[in-house]
Amino acid sequence: MKKVFVTGAAGFIGSTLIDRLLADGVSVVGWDNFSTGQERFLEGARGQQAFTLVRGDNLDLPALTAAMRGCDFVFHLAANADIKDGWQHPKKDLEQNTIATFNVLEAMRANGVKRIAFSSTGSVYGEALVTPEKPTPETDDFPIQTSLYGASKTAGEGLLAAYAEGSQIDEAYIFRFVSILGERYTHGHVFDFYKQLIEHPDHLRVLGDGTQRKGYLYVQDCIAAMLHVTRAHTARDAKHHTQIYNLGTPEFVQVNDSIAHICAALNLKPRLEYTGGNRGWIGDNPFIFLDTKKIQSTGWKPQLTIKQGIERTLRWLQANRWVYEARH
Repeated sequence: MKKVFVTGAAGFIGSTLIDRLLADGVSVVGWDNFSTGQERFLEGARGQQAFTLVRGDNLDLPALTAAMRGCDFVFHLAANADIKDGWQHPKKDLEQNTIATFNVLEAMRANGVKRIAFSSTGSVYGEALVTPEKPTPETDDFPIQTSLYGASKTAGEGLLAAYAEGSQIDEAYIFRFVSILGERYTHGHVFDFYKQLIEHPDHLRVLGDGTQRKGYLYVQDCIAAMLHVTRAHTARDAKHHTQIYNLGTPEFVQVNDSIAHICAALNLKPRLEYTGGNRGWIGDNPFIFLDTKKIQSTGWKPQLTIKQGIERTLRWLQANRWVYEARH
């Protein structure tokens, strides 16, 4: 990687990735429409000659193509990740996740960029049952999608694979994340719970019944995994020039466990109000736990536990309450 193009540059993961790339001596072009990204996350990067920030939207293909000129690798991180409110604006997932990914691939084709890493999600698995039965049941290869977000990311994965198979790109890396935690985190359960506890420390409303089981990963571990794999060129020799990796930790926690970690760190004992059922909202998967043997076989391992990631996230939110007003 000599000159990298990063979509979603001002986001939580994108800005952290950019800092890491610049520290490694890589030139970076950051691309963001600032619909949710924060300019303050790029303060360190904007002071460096190796960084260029371009304001633009992935739906503007001519501008996207022009901004990508001269780059040799793309990290496509920009997306609408608001699963919970997907049915309030169903077109958003299609446009910002699927069509945007198509436009990124077309901009790459126009510029002769042959390598891409794509931030996908464990949500693409829907609620498929993993079974040892042969032949493979339909639910394994094509699970029933439970959210528009998961469906749109599945479509994005299909586009990457098709472009690789059609010899339009040489290396496609698909990273299926669990939820990511850490500094600059502005979306998710720790963000929501801490906001509530700022407003009313004695009461916490919990979507679902608190028994939902989820995996989480610290943002620096996530970035280390992506760079470790892409720099090893593992997709170059793959049968279809596409490699898929689950990113997570070999553990999960219940929502109730996460609440306990947060409340212990804040020295609070709020009354918990559950909305009921084992799902927080339509499309919520009550159990997300990804098998990470493949990525760990490459030599990568997460450095932080989920509990440590939650605690670091909370400390950062305590020191940066401005993000609540910024997101509002």
